[in-house]
Amino acid sequence: MKIHEYQAREILSRFGVPIPKGIVAKSAEEAVQASQNLGGDVWAVKAQVHAGGRGKGGGVKVLRRLDDVKAFSEKLIGSRLVTPQTGPEGAPVGCVLVQEGVNIVSEYYVSFLVDRVTQQPLLLASSAGGMEIERVAVETPEKIVQVQFDIEIGLTEEKAITVINRLGMPDEVLPQAIEVLMGLWKAYVSMDCTLLEINPLVVTADKRVLPLDVKMVFDDNALYRHPELEVLHDPLQEDPTELRAHNSGLQYIPLGGNIACLVNGAGLAMATMDTIKLFGGEPANFLDIGGGASTERVTAAFQIMVEQPEVKVILVNIFGGIMKCDVIAEGVVHACRNVKLNVPLIVRMKGTHEDIGKKILDDSGLPIVVAETLDEAAQKAIELANKEEK
Repeated sequence: MKIHEYQAREILSRFGVPIPKGIVAKSAEEAVQASQNLGGDVWAVKAQVHAGGRGKGGGVKVLRRLDDVKAFSEKLIGSRLVTPQTGPEGAPVGCVLVQEGVNIVSEYYVSFLVDRVTQQPLLLASSAGGMEIERVAVETPEKIVQVQFDIEIGLTEEKAITVINRLGMPDEVLPQAIEVLMGLWKAYVSMDCTLLEINPLVVTADKRVLPLDVKMVFDDNALYRHPELEVLHDPLQEDPTELRAHNSGLQYIPLGGNIACLVNGAGLAMATMDTIKLFGGEPANFLDIGGGASTERVTAAFQIMVEQPEVKVILVNIFGGIMKCDVIAEGVVHACRNVKLNVPLIVRMKGTHEDIGKKILDDSGLPIVVAETLDEAAQKAIELANKEEK
Protein backbone atom coordinates (compact mmCIF):
# COMPACT_ATOMS: atom_id res chain seq x y z
CA MET A 1 0.00 0.00 0.00
CA LYS A 2 1.26 3.44 -0.97
CA ILE A 3 0.36 6.78 0.56
CA HIS A 4 0.94 10.40 -0.37
CA GLU A 5 4.02 12.33 0.65
CA TYR A 6 2.10 14.64 2.97
CA GLN A 7 0.65 11.61 4.78
CA ALA A 8 4.08 10.02 5.13
CA ARG A 9 5.45 13.27 6.59
CA GLU A 10 2.78 13.20 9.28
CA ILE A 11 3.69 9.64 10.21
CA LEU A 12 7.40 10.47 10.43
CA SER A 13 6.71 13.40 12.71
CA ARG A 14 5.08 10.99 15.18
CA PHE A 15 8.41 9.16 15.40
CA GLY A 16 10.38 12.29 16.19
CA VAL A 17 11.66 12.98 12.70
CA PRO A 18 11.79 16.75 12.07
CA ILE A 19 10.05 17.72 8.85
CA PRO A 20 9.88 21.03 7.00
CA LYS A 21 6.67 22.97 7.46
CA GLY A 22 4.05 22.28 4.83
CA ILE A 23 0.33 22.63 4.16
CA VAL A 24 -1.88 20.58 1.83
CA ALA A 25 -4.03 22.53 -0.62
CA LYS A 26 -6.91 21.23 -2.75
CA SER A 27 -7.34 24.43 -4.77
CA ALA A 28 -5.18 27.24 -6.09
CA GLU A 29 -6.73 29.62 -3.57
CA GLU A 30 -5.86 27.26 -0.73
CA ALA A 31 -2.30 27.03 -2.07
CA VAL A 32 -1.93 30.80 -1.95
CA GLN A 33 -3.34 30.90 1.57
CA ALA A 34 -0.97 28.10 2.58
CA SER A 35 2.00 30.09 1.25
CA GLN A 36 0.92 33.14 3.24
CA ASN A 37 0.45 31.07 6.39
CA LEU A 38 3.90 29.49 6.00
CA GLY A 39 5.49 32.89 5.55
CA GLY A 40 8.77 33.61 3.87
CA ASP A 41 9.31 34.40 0.21
CA VAL A 42 10.12 30.97 -1.23
CA TRP A 43 7.83 27.94 -1.43
CA ALA A 44 7.97 24.51 -3.02
CA VAL A 45 4.69 23.38 -4.59
CA LYS A 46 4.53 19.61 -5.09
CA ALA A 47 1.90 17.49 -6.82
CA GLN A 48 0.65 14.66 -4.60
CA VAL A 49 0.60 11.44 -6.60
CA HIS A 50 1.70 7.86 -5.88
CA ALA A 51 4.70 8.01 -8.21
CA GLY A 52 8.29 9.13 -8.22
CA GLY A 53 9.92 11.37 -10.79
CA ARG A 54 7.50 14.22 -10.11
CA GLY A 55 10.16 16.83 -10.76
CA LYS A 56 10.92 15.37 -14.18
CA GLY A 57 7.21 15.34 -14.95
CA GLY A 58 6.79 18.99 -14.07
CA GLY A 59 5.02 18.29 -10.81
CA VAL A 60 7.40 20.14 -8.48
CA LYS A 61 8.48 23.79 -8.59
CA VAL A 62 10.20 26.24 -6.29
CA LEU A 63 8.35 29.56 -6.54
CA ARG A 64 8.92 33.08 -5.22
CA ARG A 65 5.68 34.88 -6.08
CA LEU A 66 2.15 34.21 -4.85
CA ASP A 67 0.82 34.68 -8.39
CA ASP A 68 3.14 31.90 -9.54
CA VAL A 69 1.96 29.66 -6.70
CA LYS A 70 -1.63 30.22 -7.80
CA ALA A 71 -0.94 29.66 -11.51
CA PHE A 72 1.14 26.51 -10.94
CA SER A 73 -1.41 25.03 -8.51
CA GLU A 74 -4.24 25.73 -10.95
CA LYS A 75 -2.30 23.89 -13.63
CA LEU A 76 -1.64 20.85 -11.41
CA ILE A 77 -4.84 20.31 -9.42
CA GLY A 78 -7.35 18.33 -11.43
CA SER A 79 -4.79 17.35 -14.06
CA ARG A 80 -3.02 14.05 -14.70
CA LEU A 81 0.71 14.14 -14.05
CA VAL A 82 2.88 11.99 -16.29
CA THR A 83 6.18 10.87 -14.77
CA PRO A 84 8.68 8.11 -15.64
CA GLN A 85 6.84 5.92 -13.12
CA THR A 86 3.22 6.53 -14.12
CA GLY A 87 3.22 5.52 -17.76
CA PRO A 88 1.66 7.66 -20.49
CA GLU A 89 -1.75 7.76 -18.80
CA GLY A 90 -0.37 9.68 -15.82
CA ALA A 91 -1.77 9.91 -12.29
CA PRO A 92 -4.56 12.23 -11.10
CA VAL A 93 -3.51 15.21 -9.00
CA GLY A 94 -6.12 15.87 -6.32
CA CYS A 95 -4.03 18.20 -4.18
CA VAL A 96 -0.63 19.81 -3.78
CA LEU A 97 1.73 20.18 -0.86
CA VAL A 98 2.99 23.71 -0.28
CA GLN A 99 6.26 23.44 1.60
CA GLU A 100 8.43 26.10 3.19
CA GLY A 101 11.52 27.07 1.25
CA VAL A 102 14.80 26.00 2.83
CA ASN A 103 18.36 27.06 2.13
CA ILE A 104 20.02 23.79 1.15
CA VAL A 105 23.73 23.25 1.73
CA SER A 106 23.96 19.54 0.86
CA GLU A 107 21.69 16.70 -0.25
CA TYR A 108 21.73 12.97 0.54
CA TYR A 109 19.74 9.83 -0.24
CA VAL A 110 18.55 7.50 2.56
CA SER A 111 16.24 4.51 2.42
CA PHE A 112 15.30 1.48 4.47
CA LEU A 113 14.25 -1.71 2.70
CA VAL A 114 14.61 -5.49 2.93
CA ASP A 115 17.60 -7.26 1.39
CA ARG A 116 15.92 -10.22 -0.33
CA VAL A 117 19.15 -12.23 -0.33
CA THR A 118 20.01 -11.99 3.37
CA GLN A 119 16.39 -11.39 4.47
CA GLN A 120 17.61 -8.62 6.74
CA PRO A 121 16.90 -4.88 6.85
CA LEU A 122 19.15 -2.75 4.68
CA LEU A 123 19.98 0.91 5.09
CA LEU A 124 20.89 2.30 1.68
CA ALA A 125 22.41 5.78 1.58
CA SER A 126 24.29 8.02 -0.82
CA SER A 127 25.94 11.43 -0.88
CA ALA A 128 24.29 11.95 -4.30
CA GLY A 129 20.90 13.01 -2.97
CA GLY A 130 18.27 14.28 -5.36
CA MET A 131 19.34 11.84 -8.07
CA GLU A 132 17.83 8.49 -9.04
CA ILE A 133 19.57 5.86 -6.94
CA GLU A 134 19.64 3.46 -9.93
CA ARG A 135 21.59 6.04 -11.91
CA VAL A 136 24.00 6.60 -9.03
CA ALA A 137 24.57 2.84 -8.76
CA VAL A 138 25.61 2.70 -12.42
CA GLU A 139 27.58 5.93 -12.75
CA THR A 140 29.13 6.42 -9.30
CA PRO A 141 28.71 3.23 -7.24
CA GLU A 142 31.38 4.41 -4.82
CA LYS A 143 28.87 6.98 -3.54
CA ILE A 144 26.49 4.30 -2.27
CA VAL A 145 26.66 3.13 1.35
CA GLN A 146 24.98 -0.14 2.32
CA VAL A 147 24.58 -1.20 5.93
CA GLN A 148 22.81 -4.40 6.95
CA PHE A 149 21.67 -5.11 10.48
CA ASP A 150 19.77 -7.70 12.46
CA ILE A 151 16.01 -7.14 12.65
CA GLU A 152 16.00 -8.12 16.33
CA ILE A 153 18.71 -5.62 17.25
CA GLY A 154 17.62 -2.87 14.89
CA LEU A 155 19.63 0.15 13.82
CA THR A 156 22.11 1.04 16.52
CA GLU A 157 23.49 4.52 17.12
CA GLU A 158 26.94 3.18 16.30
CA LYS A 159 25.85 2.05 12.84
CA ALA A 160 23.98 5.31 12.30
CA ILE A 161 27.19 7.23 13.01
CA THR A 162 29.07 4.98 10.58
CA VAL A 163 26.59 5.85 7.82
CA ILE A 164 26.68 9.57 8.60
CA ASN A 165 30.48 9.65 8.53
CA ARG A 166 30.65 7.73 5.26
CA LEU A 167 28.21 10.18 3.72
CA GLY A 168 30.49 13.04 4.73
CA MET A 169 27.89 14.99 6.67
CA PRO A 170 29.22 17.99 8.63
CA ASP A 171 30.27 17.21 12.20
CA GLU A 172 28.06 19.95 13.62
CA VAL A 173 24.87 18.19 12.48
CA LEU A 174 25.87 14.74 13.79
CA PRO A 175 23.40 14.71 16.74
CA GLN A 176 20.50 15.74 14.48
CA ALA A 177 21.48 13.27 11.77
CA ILE A 178 21.56 10.44 14.32
CA GLU A 179 18.13 11.47 15.58
CA VAL A 180 16.74 11.48 12.05
CA LEU A 181 18.16 8.06 11.08
CA MET A 182 16.98 6.45 14.31
CA GLY A 183 13.53 8.00 13.87
CA LEU A 184 13.32 6.75 10.30
CA TRP A 185 14.21 3.24 11.42
CA LYS A 186 11.59 3.29 14.16
CA ALA A 187 8.95 4.42 11.67
CA TYR A 188 10.02 1.80 9.13
CA VAL A 189 9.84 -1.17 11.47
CA SER A 190 6.89 0.00 13.59
CA MET A 191 4.68 0.68 10.58
CA ASP A 192 5.63 -2.55 8.74
CA CYS A 193 7.03 -0.71 5.74
CA THR A 194 8.52 -2.46 2.75
CA LEU A 195 10.18 0.80 1.73
CA LEU A 196 10.91 4.10 3.42
CA GLU A 197 12.80 6.43 1.09
CA ILE A 198 14.04 9.96 1.68
CA ASN A 199 15.33 11.73 -1.41
CA PRO A 200 16.71 14.15 -0.67
CA LEU A 201 17.63 14.34 2.98
CA VAL A 202 19.13 17.80 3.27
CA VAL A 203 21.37 19.80 5.54
CA THR A 204 20.32 23.45 5.57
CA ALA A 205 22.31 26.62 6.07
CA ASP A 206 20.86 26.96 9.59
CA LYS A 207 22.16 23.44 10.42
CA ARG A 208 18.89 21.54 10.22
CA VAL A 209 18.66 17.96 8.90
CA LEU A 210 15.35 17.56 7.07
CA PRO A 211 13.68 15.03 4.75
CA LEU A 212 12.48 17.10 1.78
CA ASP A 213 10.74 14.22 0.04
CA VAL A 214 9.29 11.07 1.59
CA LYS A 215 8.13 7.84 0.00
CA MET A 216 6.52 5.23 2.24
CA VAL A 217 5.16 1.84 1.16
CA PHE A 218 3.49 -0.59 3.58
CA ASP A 219 3.38 -4.38 3.55
CA ASP A 220 -0.18 -5.29 2.54
CA ASN A 221 0.06 -8.49 4.59
CA ALA A 222 0.58 -6.45 7.77
CA LEU A 223 -2.21 -3.91 7.27
CA TYR A 224 -4.44 -5.79 9.72
CA ARG A 225 -2.08 -4.48 12.41
CA HIS A 226 -2.60 -0.89 11.28
CA PRO A 227 -6.32 -0.21 10.81
CA GLU A 228 -5.57 3.50 11.11
CA LEU A 229 -3.91 3.38 7.69
CA GLU A 230 -7.16 2.53 5.92
CA VAL A 231 -8.25 6.18 5.82
CA LEU A 232 -4.99 7.08 4.05
CA HIS A 233 -5.78 4.89 1.06
CA ASP A 234 -6.44 6.91 -2.10
CA PRO A 235 -8.27 4.69 -4.63
CA LEU A 236 -8.01 7.40 -7.31
CA GLN A 237 -4.26 6.72 -7.48
CA GLU A 238 -4.78 3.08 -8.41
CA ASP A 239 -5.43 1.55 -11.79
CA PRO A 240 -9.23 1.08 -11.94
CA THR A 241 -8.93 -2.52 -13.12
CA GLU A 242 -6.42 -3.42 -10.41
CA LEU A 243 -8.63 -1.76 -7.80
CA ARG A 244 -11.66 -3.66 -9.04
CA ALA A 245 -9.72 -6.92 -8.91
CA HIS A 246 -8.54 -6.15 -5.38
CA ASN A 247 -12.10 -5.45 -4.25
CA SER A 248 -13.11 -8.84 -5.68
CA GLY A 249 -10.42 -10.64 -3.70
CA LEU A 250 -8.13 -11.16 -6.69
CA GLN A 251 -4.40 -10.62 -7.04
CA TYR A 252 -4.12 -9.02 -10.48
CA ILE A 253 -1.25 -7.34 -12.33
CA PRO A 254 -1.52 -6.41 -16.03
CA LEU A 255 1.51 -7.36 -18.12
CA GLY A 256 0.57 -6.28 -21.65
CA GLY A 257 0.67 -9.66 -23.45
CA ASN A 258 -2.17 -11.40 -25.27
CA ILE A 259 -2.64 -14.62 -23.23
CA ALA A 260 -4.68 -14.01 -20.08
CA CYS A 261 -3.97 -16.37 -17.18
CA LEU A 262 -6.30 -17.41 -14.38
CA VAL A 263 -4.52 -19.52 -11.77
CA ASN A 264 -5.00 -20.52 -8.13
CA GLY A 265 -1.79 -19.81 -6.24
CA ALA A 266 0.98 -17.28 -6.77
CA GLY A 267 3.69 -19.88 -7.38
CA LEU A 268 1.60 -21.70 -9.97
CA ALA A 269 0.76 -18.38 -11.59
CA MET A 270 4.48 -17.58 -11.94
CA ALA A 271 5.14 -21.06 -13.37
CA THR A 272 2.29 -20.63 -15.86
CA MET A 273 3.63 -17.29 -17.08
CA ASP A 274 7.17 -18.71 -17.30
CA THR A 275 5.92 -21.62 -19.41
CA ILE A 276 4.09 -19.29 -21.77
CA LYS A 277 7.29 -17.26 -22.17
CA LEU A 278 9.33 -20.44 -22.64
CA PHE A 279 7.31 -21.36 -25.72
CA GLY A 280 7.44 -17.85 -27.14
CA GLY A 281 4.16 -16.41 -25.90
CA GLU A 282 3.35 -13.28 -23.90
CA PRO A 283 1.22 -13.45 -20.73
CA ALA A 284 -1.34 -10.65 -20.45
CA ASN A 285 -1.55 -10.71 -16.68
CA PHE A 286 -0.76 -12.24 -13.34
CA LEU A 287 -4.10 -13.29 -11.85
CA ASP A 288 -4.29 -15.38 -8.70
CA ILE A 289 -7.82 -16.24 -7.57
CA GLY A 290 -6.52 -17.69 -4.30
CA GLY A 291 -7.21 -20.91 -2.47
CA GLY A 292 -10.84 -20.24 -1.57
CA ALA A 293 -12.22 -18.90 -4.82
CA SER A 294 -16.00 -18.71 -5.17
CA THR A 295 -18.08 -18.75 -8.33
CA GLU A 296 -18.50 -15.00 -7.95
CA ARG A 297 -14.75 -14.48 -7.75
CA VAL A 298 -14.10 -16.60 -10.85
CA THR A 299 -16.79 -14.67 -12.72
CA ALA A 300 -15.23 -11.37 -11.67
CA ALA A 301 -11.85 -12.60 -12.93
CA PHE A 302 -13.31 -13.56 -16.31
CA GLN A 303 -15.07 -10.22 -16.60
CA ILE A 304 -11.79 -8.40 -16.04
CA MET A 305 -9.90 -10.55 -18.55
CA VAL A 306 -12.42 -10.31 -21.39
CA GLU A 307 -12.54 -6.53 -21.06
CA GLN A 308 -8.84 -6.17 -21.88
CA PRO A 309 -8.60 -5.48 -25.64
CA GLU A 310 -5.15 -7.05 -25.96
CA VAL A 311 -6.34 -10.45 -24.67
CA LYS A 312 -6.73 -13.03 -27.46
CA VAL A 313 -6.85 -16.25 -25.38
CA ILE A 314 -7.66 -17.17 -21.79
CA LEU A 315 -5.67 -19.93 -20.11
CA VAL A 316 -7.02 -21.40 -16.87
CA ASN A 317 -4.48 -23.50 -14.95
CA ILE A 318 -5.76 -25.07 -11.75
CA PHE A 319 -4.20 -27.37 -9.18
CA GLY A 320 -6.95 -28.85 -7.07
CA GLY A 321 -5.94 -29.00 -3.43
CA ILE A 322 -7.88 -26.96 -0.91
CA MET A 323 -9.77 -25.52 -3.87
CA LYS A 324 -11.21 -28.56 -5.64
CA CYS A 325 -11.28 -28.83 -9.42
CA ASP A 326 -15.06 -29.32 -9.59
CA VAL A 327 -15.65 -26.04 -7.77
CA ILE A 328 -13.39 -24.20 -10.21
CA ALA A 329 -15.06 -25.95 -13.16
CA GLU A 330 -18.47 -24.81 -11.97
CA GLY A 331 -17.11 -21.29 -11.62
CA VAL A 332 -15.64 -21.38 -15.12
CA VAL A 333 -18.92 -22.59 -16.65
CA HIS A 334 -20.91 -19.98 -14.73
CA ALA A 335 -18.49 -17.25 -15.78
CA CYS A 336 -18.60 -18.24 -19.45
CA ARG A 337 -22.38 -18.05 -19.42
CA ASN A 338 -22.50 -14.71 -17.63
CA VAL A 339 -19.81 -12.73 -19.45
CA LYS A 340 -19.41 -12.06 -23.12
CA LEU A 341 -16.63 -14.59 -23.78
CA ASN A 342 -15.25 -13.54 -27.16
CA VAL A 343 -11.89 -15.32 -27.10
CA PRO A 344 -10.83 -19.01 -26.99
CA LEU A 345 -10.63 -20.63 -23.56
CA ILE A 346 -8.15 -23.32 -22.55
CA VAL A 347 -8.47 -25.14 -19.22
CA ARG A 348 -5.92 -27.39 -17.60
CA MET A 349 -6.72 -28.83 -14.17
CA LYS A 350 -5.07 -31.41 -11.97
CA GLY A 351 -5.70 -32.62 -8.46
CA THR A 352 -8.68 -33.19 -6.19
CA HIS A 353 -11.94 -34.00 -8.04
CA GLU A 354 -10.15 -33.58 -11.37
CA ASP A 355 -12.41 -36.09 -13.17
CA ILE A 356 -15.56 -34.44 -11.85
CA GLY A 357 -14.28 -31.05 -12.92
CA LYS A 358 -13.49 -32.22 -16.46
CA LYS A 359 -16.95 -33.80 -16.76
CA ILE A 360 -18.56 -30.52 -15.73
CA LEU A 361 -16.64 -28.77 -18.51
CA ASP A 362 -17.56 -31.47 -21.06
CA ASP A 363 -21.23 -31.45 -20.14
CA SER A 364 -21.45 -27.67 -20.35
CA GLY A 365 -21.54 -27.69 -24.13
CA LEU A 366 -19.23 -24.68 -24.15
CA PRO A 367 -16.30 -24.47 -26.62
CA ILE A 368 -13.64 -25.10 -23.97
CA VAL A 369 -10.30 -26.59 -24.98
CA VAL A 370 -9.07 -29.01 -22.30
CA ALA A 371 -5.32 -29.63 -21.92
CA GLU A 372 -3.65 -32.38 -19.88
CA THR A 373 -0.30 -30.73 -19.18
CA LEU A 374 0.88 -27.17 -18.65
CA ASP A 375 3.19 -27.40 -21.66
CA GLU A 376 0.30 -28.50 -23.84
CA ALA A 377 -1.93 -25.72 -22.47
CA ALA A 378 0.71 -23.06 -23.09
CA GLN A 379 1.43 -24.24 -26.62
CA LYS A 380 -2.28 -24.35 -27.51
CA ALA A 381 -2.76 -20.89 -26.05
CA ILE A 382 0.09 -19.49 -28.13
CA GLU A 383 -1.20 -21.18 -31.28
CA LEU A 384 -4.71 -19.78 -30.80
CA ALA A 385 -3.41 -16.33 -29.84
CA ASN A 386 -1.36 -16.18 -33.03
CA LYS A 387 -4.43 -17.10 -35.09
CA GLU A 388 -6.50 -14.42 -33.38
CA GLU A 389 -3.81 -11.82 -34.05
CA LYS A 390 -3.87 -12.49 -37.82
